Amino acid sequence: MDSESRPSIVLASRSPRRLELARAEGWLVTVAAPDEAVEAGQPPRGPAESLEAFVQRLALAKAEAVAATGIEGTIVACDTLSEVAGAVLGKPADAADARQMLEALSGRHHRVLTGVCVWNRPLGRPRLSVAESLLEMGPLSEDFLAWYLASGLWKGKAGACGFQDERLPLRLVAGSPSNVVGLPLELVRELLTEAGESTGQSSC
Repeated sequence: MDSESRPSIVLASRSPRRLELARAEGWLVTVAAPDEAVEAGQPPRGPAESLEAFVQRLALAKAEAVAATGIEGTIVACDTLSEVAGAVLGKPADAADARQMLEALSGRHHRVLTGVCVWNRPLGRPRLSVAESLLEMGPLSEDFLAWYLASGLWKGKAGACGFQDERLPLRLVAGSPSNVVGLPLELVRELLTEAGESTGQSSC
């Protein structure tokens, strides 16, 4: 695939895992990550707001923050959260927070949802959607938890766990594996096509 036929995107994320997935897909990627305060400054999810709507709102906020810098091109922004038994798990603040999340996931099924915003600026409009995957975590022993927490592998990952880490007893039951990593490729491809970026004719 030559450079003229490869979609060009502005990835609104500092995640090395999202960047790796996007580049492996063959996309021409420019990274323009929003400030971390953008996500932290969003209103909390209210009782009437679904988790699906919430992750899309966070993805849109990230895209808007990048757009506010004046950048043009096709912005791709994502926000990923895990949910187990009604409890929402974002990125852990520290090792103690990570332990609580992993203990909640141990031996149970959980959902991973990623809100996606694709925005072809300056002519297009933000396009929003959400991907969902279902996973099953095997039982986690105390020895394994101690090792995993000490390894630091939980840092920056929703639910304190990474699907790509084969040391975790984590099994994909349904949905996209790339969604679990944080960039649902199938959904992004669809939104890029809708935004007119399937041929890579971008201004970025």
